[in-house]
Amino acid sequence: MLAVLIMLTPGRRNEFIHCQIAQVRITVLPIMDVKTRWNSTLELPERDYRLREFTREWLQNPKYTDYPSLFTTQNEWTIVKYVMEVLRPFGYWTIWMSKRHIVTLHHVITVYNDMFDHTDGVLQALAKKKTPWKEDLFFAVKLARQKLSKYYAEVTTTTGILLISAHILNPFRKLRSYRKWDKGMDINPEDETSYTTQYQEAFLKYVENEC
Repeated sequence: MLAVLIMLTPGRRNEFIHCQIAQVRITVLPIMDVKTRWNSTLELPERDYRLREFTREWLQNPKYTDYPSLFTTQNEWTIVKYVMEVLRPFGYWTIWMSKRHIVTLHHVITVYNDMFDHTDGVLQALAKKKTPWKEDLFFAVKLARQKLSKYYAEVTTTTGILLISAHILNPFRKLRSYRKWDKGMDINPEDETSYTTQYQEAFLKYVENEC
């Protein structure tokens, strides 16, 4: 809402820029959420947090006394900062993958693992919190994890073999990730039921069949 008000006219935009001139080298304006750009959900609060002192100054202009509800309290900024920390890994991987001009298939498993670990960690941290905004955030992250699980569940057998093979062929990973999974579940990597053994066998069989 505040971004819309500031961006509404050239005059308002210039007033907002003027609030910054004496304090920063490069002035910027608020941004709005764009549904077709995944990272805009993170970029919006990051920009707002960066501009928090200037938005307060802009709202103190007598012309904008009709918008007292848009004054953001320190407690509200604390919530915004927490939300940014929750979203930041998603933003990192989105930018990292989209900026690459080379094959990224061998990173897919790593990205999914990192996202699952991150959301599980947030859910664990918020599970017993009773503050209303933390309960709301817990519910939102839970839905995000469900969406992540839905995408992961759509991996077919053929696609899964490709992801496993690409991961193993990555010289920086090979079987290390799978051994880590086994260790986390207290499973011997040499056991026939371990991820390491099963994925290694699936990879060798795939290579044998393809060759």
